Amino acid sequence: MNVATAGAALPAPSFLNAGSGVSIAYHRTAGKSPGVIFLGGFRSDMTGTKALALEAACRTRGQAFLRFDYRAHGQSPGRFEDCTIGHWTEDALAAIDRASDGPQILVGSSMGGWIALLVARARPDRVAGLVGIAVAADFTEDLIWARLAPAQRRQLERDGVIYEPSAYSDQPYAITRRLIEDGRRLLLLRGPIAVDRPVRLLHGMQDPDVPWQCSLALAEKLASADVRIALIKDGDHRLSREADLALLTRTVAELCDQVGG
Repeated sequence: MNVATAGAALPAPSFLNAGSGVSIAYHRTAGKSPGVIFLGGFRSDMTGTKALALEAACRTRGQAFLRFDYRAHGQSPGRFEDCTIGHWTEDALAAIDRASDGPQILVGSSMGGWIALLVARARPDRVAGLVGIAVAADFTEDLIWARLAPAQRRQLERDGVIYEPSAYSDQPYAITRRLIEDGRRLLLLRGPIAVDRPVRLLHGMQDPDVPWQCSLALAEKLASADVRIALIKDGDHRLSREADLALLTRTVAELCDQVGG
């Protein structure tokens, strides 16, 4: 796969009905099987560097590709404070069910990696493999709740929301009690994870948000025997540098060839 950069203005998205009045924005590129679906992170969207690089690389290979925005992300309507991991997993399931055909490689970044695992568990007949980038499985519990000071926990319980500064946005992130409570219903790392497809995990060792040891813990829990981890010693959380994108697109291409062969 060749890494390409975004050029002209992006085309308008299509929208799918995810049920219960939820509308999901997406872009789909037709191509051969297996398809590739990109699942973005917390408060990110489908116009990010990794999503567009993968789209361009898949187009070059003639590989089917899908990127989408969860509700209340990017171009999908919704109120962020009303949403939870369960809602965004429902959106991902709607995308794979209604906007893709045949076997798929799920590429999940940060929170998207957690959602990709939940989708793979729910749709084992549709998921042929996974690529995770700094997978933030169980992050609501282990990386948010566990790090809150007692006063912040009390405020969250009392008010239902707190606002945390973000290194990636001028606007603070809203952390809701609903997000934390719903996340507890979907925790994966507390026991074996019934995903037996090939999994590739990429993680920067300078990641300030999701420690790279999280990928080691995930690998131990997965049912699959075909799990490989690539640690990038000077890599950050996003892994969006040219060399990082080259590794990502090459990893996805190799997995497509493996499961498609």
